[in-house]
This record gives sequence, C-alpha cells and structure tokens, in this order.
Amino acid sequence: MYIPHTKEDREAMLQTVGVKRIEDLFQVVPAAHRFPELKLPSALTEMEVMSEMKDIAAANESVQDLVCFLGAGAYNHYIPPVVDAILRRGEFYTAYTPYQPEISQGTLQAIFDYQSLVTALTGMEVSNASHYDGATAVAEAVSMAYANFRGKRNKVVLSSGLHPHYRETIRTYNQGTSIVITGDLGKVGPDAGTGSLLPLIDQDTALVIVQYPDFFGRITDFSSLAEAVHVAGALLAVAVNPLSLGLLKPPGDFGADIVTAEGQPLGIPLSYGGPYLGIFATRKDYARKMAGRLVGETVDNRGQRAYVLTLTAREQHIRREKATSNICTNQALIALAATVYMSLLGKQGLKEVAELCYHKAHYAANKISGIPGFSLWSKEPFFNEFVVRCPSPVSEINEYLLDEGILGGYDLGQDYPELENHMLLALTEMNSKADIDFLVDLLTEQETLEESDD
Repeated sequence: MYIPHTKEDREAMLQTVGVKRIEDLFQVVPAAHRFPELKLPSALTEMEVMSEMKDIAAANESVQDLVCFLGAGAYNHYIPPVVDAILRRGEFYTAYTPYQPEISQGTLQAIFDYQSLVTALTGMEVSNASHYDGATAVAEAVSMAYANFRGKRNKVVLSSGLHPHYRETIRTYNQGTSIVITGDLGKVGPDAGTGSLLPLIDQDTALVIVQYPDFFGRITDFSSLAEAVHVAGALLAVAVNPLSLGLLKPPGDFGADIVTAEGQPLGIPLSYGGPYLGIFATRKDYARKMAGRLVGETVDNRGQRAYVLTLTAREQHIRREKATSNICTNQALIALAATVYMSLLGKQGLKEVAELCYHKAHYAANKISGIPGFSLWSKEPFFNEFVVRCPSPVSEINEYLLDEGILGGYDLGQDYPELENHMLLALTEMNSKADIDFLVDLLTEQETLEESDD
C-alpha cells in the first residue's frame, strides 16, 4: 500500500473490489503461509546501515584504486564533473519516454542535440537515441537490414574482428529465425583482413558487419569492402569506438550504411558494466526501418522553434505487426551524458583526447615489445589497443600485476583459442608515462621470475 494513500482512499479502493479489510485480499493464500515469520535480523539505524554498506563497498577495487590497462569495449576515460552535474538536474533525472512530446521540449531538444552530434561524428545522416549498449545496437542493425529487404535476403556476414560479445548478442537475438550468420567462426590470424569476407558475400547477403578499430585495436580502411558489399546489393554496418572518430576518418566517408557504437567512452563511467549507451546512425534512405525514437526540429504555430517526436508510427506500441524492433524505452539520460561530454570537448577536444590515447598506446607497445619474451601480434596500424604475445599465461601475468595495483589486459584466449597467451592492452588519456613505465618494469620482472623458476 503506497504511503500517499489516506485512510479514505484505502476504504474507497476496498469497497470497489468488494472486501472490508486489506487482510481479506490474502484469503486465497493458505493460512500456514499467509504471514510467515521471516526471521529477519534486528533493525539497524541509518548510521549503522551506512557503515555496513561502506564496508561491503570497500571490498571492491575500481579504477580509482588501480592503474587500468583493461579495455575490450569499456574504457577508463576522464569525465568532467559538469557531465554529472547536468545529468542530475531534476528535469532530466526524472524524465522518462516523452509519450506527450509537446510538453517534453527540454527532453526532446537534448535528444535532438545528441542525434545531431552523433551524425556529425559518424558521417551519417540520421541517428536515434534508443539502444541499451553497443551489443544491442549491432543486433538491431541486423534486424533493420532484414526488414529493409523484407526478408528476401537472410544472410549476415560477421567479421571475426567484431567484439565477441556483439557476435553472441546477434546470435541470441536471431536464434530460431531464418537469418543465417556466417563469417566469424574461422581461425584468426594477424594478417587476416577483409579479403576473407569477400567470398561470403552473395545475392542472399543482407548485411556485412565489421568493427573500426576492430576488437584487436587494428585500423582498417573499409572502402573496398563497402564497394564490394554495395555491388552485391547488401548493406555495410560498422561498429566503432566513437572516441576514435575524433582522429580517424568517419565510417560515412568510406561507404557505411549503418554505424553503431558503444557510447561509454563519451562521458559515461565504467560502473561495473552499465548503464551504457547504444549509438545507432544510418543513412536517410533507411530511417523508416530504424528502430527507436527519432526527434525532429520544426516551428510551432507562433513561428518559434519546437521539437517533435517523429516516425513513432513504426514503433512497437502503435503498429506492432510492422515493428522492426522490441525497443520499448529510451536511453535519453545516458545519451544526455554523451551529449554534454561531446559539447564540452568540441571537435578539437575530441581530437586531442583521441591523440593522447593513440600516442600513449604506441609508446606502451614500443616499450613492451622490447621486453624479452613479449612481442606484438600484428603490424597493422592501431588506435588505443594492441595485442601482445606473452611468454606465459595471461591469467598468471594479470594476477602478478594485480598484486602490484595494476589491472592488466584482456585474456584473448577466452574467446579465441588460437590466441592463448595473448593479451589485449588498452591505453587512454588516464594512463601516465609513469604508469606505462611501471607496467613495463613489472612485466620485465615477472618474466625474469618465470625464467628463474624454470
């Protein structure tokens, strides 16, 4: 029973449902189980609860306590305090999906600004603001491509360089459907490029999905792949690290039809895995097949600027049989964080952060590859992540690093058996030269200890 209800409110509700007391609502429950003794511990004061919660939280180590070299899709970037300050304003913090958009002008404007920034960043023409994370955004790209071809093409080709979690999510979304997923289950080599995907593209292909930079950090120009995809009449989707676009050519410039991204690098904290933000942008030709909400700018009857929620007739809550998605909420609050972050940094700021990530990663790669027993897996250009061959199991190396206050890289052997003893390291602007040099010293020391044990 909600606290705001008065005694009169409760009596009116009971009379409406035809009972005299609240207890009468539970008569269908067997008496022996109706009001069980819960054997709860004694009540605590607010101060005692806060103390206990702090003790529990203290058992967790975060990037506030550790030097972080772990990426693989979520990254430790600096977030200006103003992002959180704006995000927690009551008018944004409590807002939900604008079902009555005419009275949600502030929310709509924030979404419109977000969409405008995303299209500028990706080189695309339209963007939505309605996906949960990078993985679900990629999965929705498959649904959109299938709907675009009205089910007449049901083949989706995935690059093995696409994030393993994204590939798993795509398969989860499409299990039991007629969609055939191929291309990503072969062996992965340092020289494997987009050429391995070309023989798989045919007249039944609806979508080809690649990552830029890929899961291993490598940068590839997909212009030739885009041309081959379009010759076959299919669509090309590119999953990106949005921060890298401060430095790299946007996917729209080399022919991408759909661009998705995990928006976490844009002012969103790691937060043990979420909430995050699924970025989704496409070309105007496919806007009506795009899932989620789309906000447009217009003028009202007084000639003043106004914002409207457009194309909602294709949403699942109105025309369910024609819906392309099951998306039923929005990510406006998290999208607002990305909007504030991008607005604060601007074009030049994003470029500077991207350059810091790039140069720190290359400094680290050069140092680590000089340690006996360690070497770079690929000679391809990379952004802020790179793969290192290790002389011993990655789990053992990471355990050693953790004892020294360092969160090590991602163990690629978990997802790619042929990459056992390979570590994916990530660098951001948060890693100082001293941090990198300390990592190099520890890796050198750990390898020396391993050799002496042998």
